[in-house]
Amino acid sequence: MYLELFITFLKLGLFTIGGGMAMIPLLKDEMVNKKKWLTEDEMLDCLSISQGLPGVIAVNMATYIGYRKKGPAGSLIATVGVIIPSFVAIILVIEVLEQVSGNLYVKGAIAGIKAVATGLILLATYQVGSHALKSALHYIMAITTFIAVGILSVNAVYAIIAGCVIGIVIKFINNREQTEGWKVDFSEKNKEPKEMVEMEDGNEHVD
Repeated sequence: MYLELFITFLKLGLFTIGGGMAMIPLLKDEMVNKKKWLTEDEMLDCLSISQGLPGVIAVNMATYIGYRKKGPAGSLIATVGVIIPSFVAIILVIEVLEQVSGNLYVKGAIAGIKAVATGLILLATYQVGSHALKSALHYIMAITTFIAVGILSVNAVYAIIAGCVIGIVIKFINNREQTEGWKVDFSEKNKEPKEMVEMEDGNEHVD
C-alpha cells in the first residue's frame, strides 16, 4: 500500500499542470472512480479541509488522503510523492529557461499549457459545484464569495470563516428538531409535498 500511495501521487504530481486546482479532476477520478479510496462525499470533505487550511491545496490533499489510508507514514509518503515532480521540474526549468526563454516554440508551448490548465480548473469547478451546491442557499454563498473575493478583493480567509459560521448555524438550527420538533431545512432534496404528508396522516386515522 505504501508503494502504491507513493506511485499514485507521484504520477498525479508529474502529469498535473496548472496548480492544485487543476489536479482536482485527475485526483477525483483516481481516488473515487479508479482506486475507490474515497466516496464522493469524502472527496468533498477532503477538498474543503485542504482548501480551508494553510498551504498548497495539492499537498494538503495528498497529506489528507495518505493519512486516511495509512496514518502518519502514509501521509508523509503521499506528500513526498506529489512534491517530487514539481521540485525536480522547477530546478530543471530554472537551469534551461534562461537559455530558451526567447524561443518562439517554447513560448507557444507555455501558452498552450496555460490554456489547458484553465480548462482543467473550469472542469474542477463544475465537478465540485455539481456535488457541493445542493440548495439555493449554497448557490447564494458561492456567488457571494466569488463577487467578494474576485471583484471586491476581500481576503479569502474571511470568506472561509464566514462559510464555517453559516454552516454551523444551519446545523444548530436543524438540530433543534430533536428538542423542539421543528426544523429549518435548506436542502432541496428529499422534500415531500405538504399535501402528501397531511394525506398520509389523515389515512392513519381512518377506521
